[in-house]
Amino acid sequence: MHLLQQTIQNIQGADNKMMEQARERIDALSKPPGSLGKLESLAVQLSGITGQLFPKIDNKAVIVCAADHGVCDEGVTSNPQNVTVFQTLNFPKGLTGVCAIAKITNAKIVTVDVGVKEDIPFDAGVILKKIKYGTDNMAKGPAMSREEAIQSIEVGIEVATGEIKNGANVLGTGEMGIGNTTPSAAILSVLHACNPLEVTGFGAGVGPGGIEHKVEVIQKAITLNKPNRHDAIDILAKVGGLEIGAMAGVVLAAAAHRKPVVIDGFISTIAALIAYELEPKVKDYIIPSHTSEEPGAKIAAELLGVEPMLHMNMRLGEGSGAALAFPILDAACSMMQNMATLEESMMLLEK
Repeated sequence: MHLLQQTIQNIQGADNKMMEQARERIDALSKPPGSLGKLESLAVQLSGITGQLFPKIDNKAVIVCAADHGVCDEGVTSNPQNVTVFQTLNFPKGLTGVCAIAKITNAKIVTVDVGVKEDIPFDAGVILKKIKYGTDNMAKGPAMSREEAIQSIEVGIEVATGEIKNGANVLGTGEMGIGNTTPSAAILSVLHACNPLEVTGFGAGVGPGGIEHKVEVIQKAITLNKPNRHDAIDILAKVGGLEIGAMAGVVLAAAAHRKPVVIDGFISTIAALIAYELEPKVKDYIIPSHTSEEPGAKIAAELLGVEPMLHMNMRLGEGSGAALAFPILDAACSMMQNMATLEESMMLLEK
């Protein structure tokens, strides 16, 4: 708990003065005002995050947090749980979707076992931070204790802080956990105070009972556990997931160290919401990548107050959307570094 509190205390808002300077420069560039659209607002945000007029983000890392879910016992997914472990082992081998996309920008993939149901070998290239062997079945009781929820957040803080100390200057959030759209929808149902049907989708593959059964399980878990809407840790503990907590920790750590954090789709956005509930200033550091195909994704983004850049009909997870968005951040930085203002252009002509 001390690490979590200390991290939250270290989070300050973006540098508004630098953002004003960035806007002034962008408006003076040799182009029609606003003609580069979202690239301009992204550049302003990056300047505010880094405190630099010409931000540089050349050391990228996607932190993929892996964990299993006891609620799979309720038949909410058609996928076997052992997919979590073998995909977790595939990340260090570079064999997953996010790995393929991350190669475009030489982004590092960091894999963390925060709660996989099986033991991961010590030499597998995975950071071993297992809190427990998957969450408990939230349809029969809390997914985890409050202490375990805090521990999951602190795992994310520790891993992200380690990557930043090793030179990472932009982070992405990713996850691996069969069944994790179920706790994600449950968390969003509580935060949005809505019927789970409004935010529940097929995930990686819905179980034989269909969406209706998945919704029933989520509603049962919420009714049974009574998570406190005004206590993000209570929500995470009662109907959440270990990897969701860890990703929330990554977001908090990025904000505390003034680094941009690119979030993936639905599940990553839910994790960002948990971080936001703990400290609203994290929003200044969050860059949303894409609009997931999950029905709750748009609602989660609206609740967080962010607008994803990409609409690619993706729903893989793993941090794939974050990796895909990295080149857009590079383009925003290049615009600041390489475009001349009208005044600079005129001076060059006069020489």
